[in-house]
Amino acid sequence: MPISSSSAARARRASKPKIGNHSLRATGLTDYLKNGGTLEKAQEMANHSSPRTTKLYDRRNEELMLDEYEKVGI
Repeated sequence: MPISSSSAARARRASKPKIGNHSLRATGLTDYLKNGGTLEKAQEMANHSSPRTTKLYDRRNEELMLDEYEKVGI
């Protein structure tokens, strides 16, 4: 059964990584924290009123998980 053009278009959109201002902000804050920056200063730089919001942008744990997966060849 052939795939419809709308299904093909949806599949193409789903396969593209979503890069926007939040992913760039997360990269910047994560790099800052990895290089010894403090959560309090990162919160101030991002103009967040709560440190919980700033923690949402911290991707250090995701990078550690990826490193662990690479060790077992997944």
